[in-house]
Amino acid sequence: MGQVLRRQFLMAASALLASPLARAQAPAKLPTVGFLSPSSFIPFNPIRRRLRELGWSEGKTYLVERAYGHGNEDRLTALAGMLVAKKVDVIWAFAPEAAVAAARATTTIPIVFWGVAYPVEQGLIDSLAKPGRNVTGVAWFAGPGVDLKRIQYLREIAPSALRLAALTVPSALRTVAGGSATIGRDAIDAASRNLGFELRRFPVVKLADFEPAFAAIVKWGPQALLVAGTALTAQAKDQIVDFAHRNRLPAVYTLRDFVVAGGLISYAIDWRPTAASSMDYVDKILRGAKPAELPVDIPSRYELAVNLKTAKALGFTIPPSLLLQADKVIE
Repeated sequence: MGQVLRRQFLMAASALLASPLARAQAPAKLPTVGFLSPSSFIPFNPIRRRLRELGWSEGKTYLVERAYGHGNEDRLTALAGMLVAKKVDVIWAFAPEAAVAAARATTTIPIVFWGVAYPVEQGLIDSLAKPGRNVTGVAWFAGPGVDLKRIQYLREIAPSALRLAALTVPSALRTVAGGSATIGRDAIDAASRNLGFELRRFPVVKLADFEPAFAAIVKWGPQALLVAGTALTAQAKDQIVDFAHRNRLPAVYTLRDFVVAGGLISYAIDWRPTAASSMDYVDKILRGAKPAELPVDIPSRYELAVNLKTAKALGFTIPPSLLLQADKVIE
C-alpha cells in the first residue's frame, strides 16, 4: 500500500510541475542592456542613479553586458556583433563610432545612443523628431553653430593668432553607409576662414596616434588649438592638456573636464545629466516603447568654462566680456 501511495504522490507532483501554473511561477528572464563603448569610460554613476530612480536594479531587475573597445575603434564591429549574438534587449551605444557599429550590426534590436553629434547625417535616424528605425537617443550638439562659438572664443583670447591646429577623430563622423558626415567639418572650415585662421587638421584614430600628431602640430607651428570632443580625446585628456601647456597653445575643448584638468577654455554641455537622460530611453524601450517613435533629445544648454590659472601660466589675458559670459571660472 505504501508503494502505491508513493507512486501516486510522484505522479501528482510530476503533473503539477508540468502544469501551466508551475511554468508561470518559473523565474522570468531578466532583460539585458548591452553597453557598447570605444573606450573603457562609462559614466556609470549618473546612469545607475537614473535607472534606480526609474525602478531598475542591476542584477535584480536587469542585467548588463559590457563591450568596450579600450581605445581601439576597430574592435567595435566585433563587439557589436557579440552583443547581437547574445540577444541583448537593448544596446546603449556611447559615441558615434559605437552607435554606427551597432546600427550596422542589427536593424531589429533597439539602440539608444549617447554622445552623437550628427545622428541624421550619420545615417542613424531619419529625423530628430521621428527616428523611424531601431535607433534613438540623446544628441551631443545642437548644431554646427556650437563650433563657431568655440572658434570665436579662441579668436578673442588669441587675437593675433594666424594658424589653428585641429585635433580631430575622423571615425567620429563615419556614417552607417560607409561614408563620412561633412556638416561639422564644413562648419569648422567656414568659421575658421571667417575669423582669419588658417586651419589644418591632425587626425587620430587610436591612443598611439597622439604623440605623432603632437609632433606634427609642433612642426607646423600653430598659435591655437581646437580639440574634438570624442570618447578617444576624453580618454587622452591629461595627455592633450599637458601638450597644450608645454607648447603654450591656447586651446578650446568640448568637455568641461578638460578645463578642470588644467585646460584653458571649454564650451560644452554638462554630459552628466544627458548621460542620465539617455537611460529614460532605455527604460521606455524595456517597457515596450519603439525607438522609431521616440524623438531624439537635443541639448539646449551649453556652459562656458575658463581656467584663469592656466591663462596666466600661458601668458594670455581673458577679455572681461568673455569672463562675464562664463558659467564656471577656475582661479
